[in-house]
Order: sequence, then structure tokens, then C-alpha cells
Amino acid sequence: MMKKSIEDISIDGKIVLVRCDFNVPMDEQGNITDDRRIRSALPTIRYLQKHQAKIVLMSHLGRPKGNPDKKYSLEPVSKHLSLLLGSEVLFSEDDLVVSDKTKKNVKEMKKGEIVLLENMRFRKEETENDPDFSKELSSLGEIFVNDAFGSAHRAHASTAGIAEFLPSVSGYLIKKELDIIGSALENPERPFTAILGGAKVSDKIGVIRNLLNKVDTLIIGGGMAYTFLKAKGYEVGKSILEEDKIQLAKSLYDEAKAKNVKLLLPEDVVVAEEFKNETKFKCVQKDKIPSDLMGLDIGSQTIDMFREEILQSKTIIWNGPMGVFEMTNFAKGTEAIAKALAESTAVTIIGGGDSAAAVEQMGFADKMTHISTGGGASLEFLEGIELPGVAALDDKE
Repeated sequence: MMKKSIEDISIDGKIVLVRCDFNVPMDEQGNITDDRRIRSALPTIRYLQKHQAKIVLMSHLGRPKGNPDKKYSLEPVSKHLSLLLGSEVLFSEDDLVVSDKTKKNVKEMKKGEIVLLENMRFRKEETENDPDFSKELSSLGEIFVNDAFGSAHRAHASTAGIAEFLPSVSGYLIKKELDIIGSALENPERPFTAILGGAKVSDKIGVIRNLLNKVDTLIIGGGMAYTFLKAKGYEVGKSILEEDKIQLAKSLYDEAKAKNVKLLLPEDVVVAEEFKNETKFKCVQKDKIPSDLMGLDIGSQTIDMFREEILQSKTIIWNGPMGVFEMTNFAKGTEAIAKALAESTAVTIIGGGDSAAAVEQMGFADKMTHISTGGGASLEFLEGIELPGVAALDDKE
């Protein structure tokens, strides 16, 4: 069912509550070190400004454990957002989030003005999805816009609960995520390839199951590849291995075969003595992994094979690194995949988290069709799970 978006409702001059995802990393001095999530909210905020709405922004930041904690205040975000917008964002300093002081501030707003509320998680009722807190928040405005895709998989008061009390629509960011990832899953241009990496098979079981019904090729790299290699009878040495998932990997491999999905595993891997950058390492074939070494990246032969598959594809979804990309000696596989995607003419979707960070770090972000702002949310979406923050929005007629 299609959900209403910000364009399907009259917002002119109204008080609009917007749930954003301003959960951004900061250094010790409170400087924002990556503002991608803040920038992602700009199209929705600008649209509301254009329509002279009174804009009340809400977000969480970090895990203050349901109590006020200055370390997690959203004040630095209000300053940064003011710079990006070129117009002042008033910050409502309020440990209770919605005290009489905040209610008064919102009441006195003029058209086009913007107020950012304090961190939603300063109240334990937020993560409990407490209906009274949802009602309290809803009393501030006339319309609710959810634009926090990164939190859409959480049923919290400011992401889902509030939708019980107000007309509720998506902002541009959630609309874009649903449109792009949704159409890739439902109606992809083929060949359709999914690339999955990361440490554990257990994190991605649901995603693999769902994608086996949709893709033409499934590429598996990262730590999770070793459980699949073990399932095929190879020695994996000291590589990360989920013993209890070997049978599952076997059955997923068989399922891929039955569904005529090409499932690609590494042909060669970079093995090392220790889990650190300065250790000795070498490249070996998948059937020659020494029992006393661990695999930390895909090898050059595998890179060529994966790259060839990528360049033949028309739709690609990538979630999870190919190796321990935080260490420069074991980042080559992840870098090569990012580069191949940047050179590809396919629709390229990066599923948040580490893959998004890798693409940003390497300067390939502008070469991708779409980089998801939500790691956990995009994983659940790829798994075919309905996200509470989306389910709560009003349906289109």
C-alpha cells in the first residue's frame, strides 16, 4: 500500500512536527564529524519553509538512557542546521522535551520559523512508545511528517506512536528510500545483483532468504563468507566462523541452486596471523587456507570475478564490507567493490552502515544512485519486514 507523502497534504501555514534522524557522530568538543544525516533532511525542511509552515523538528541522539544528559544535547545540531539552511533554527532547551516552556515557544512561532526540540531520548517514554508521551508531542502541532528513515524500524513515541493522534505523512527522505529500494526489490532492471558482506551470516539470514526470491546473482564476501566456505567443505583456519550456522549456509546454497540464483563466494582470500593491520599477510586460494591463519579480506582473483559480475548488472544492492576495511591492509576488497559500483552504469543502492561509510570515505558517494541513511532500517526493508515508522503513516486513497 502506498503511503501519503508531504506533497499529498495541505501544509500551508500549519504547525508541522517533523521527525528527523539527526543521530550524528560528534567529537569530544561537540563538533559534528559527519553531517550526511542532517543534509538528508534539507529537502523536506525547505519544502515546508516554502509553504510557510511552522516547523518543529524532533530527533534522538545517541543513547542517553531515558534521562537528560548534556553530552547528548541536540543544541550543536541546531547550530549546524542553521548554517546549512542559511536561516536560524531556534533550539528549545528543555530537559523534559515538551514542558510548558516548549509549548509556549511553539505557540509563538511565526510562519516559516523552525524550532528543534531537545533529544527525544531524554524521556524514557520515547523508546517505550508511551501513548501519553506521543499525545504530549502531538499536542504541539497539526500534522506529523516522518522523515527519519534511520529510525523507521523502531516503534517509538516520536516515530510511530505520534501518528495515532495526527494526520501523518512521509517526508522526502523516507519517500525516496521507499521508492528507490522498493522498486529495486519489486521491479528491478535485470540482471539484479545483491552483494552482502559483514561479519555474520546470522545478521543477514532474513535478507538472504528474501533476496533469493528476487535476485539473479548473490555475491557473498566479508566474514560471513567463511561459514559458507566451511559448509562447502573447505578449511577456514582461524577465520570468523559461526559453527551453528554451517547447516543453514548449506541449505541457503542449495536454495540458491534450486532457484537458479548464481551464488558467488570468494575464490581466494587474504589471510593473516593476527587481527591487526601490522600483521603478516598473504593471498591464498580458498582450498589452501592454513589452519593457523585467519581470512581478513577477499583476494585479487575474487575482486576480478566480483567486478565482472557488477559491470554486467543493471541493478545492484550492496550491504556490508568485503573485509576488515577499517584496517588499510584489508580494505582493498571493499575499495574495489566501491570502485566497480562507481564505474557501473547500473542503478546502485548502498544499504547504509559500513558500506555507506566506505563509499563516503573513498569519495564515490556522488557516483551512487542512492545511499541509504539507515543501516538497520534498510536491512529490515531488504528482509521484507514492514517498518513501524512507515506502517504508521496514512495510506494513499
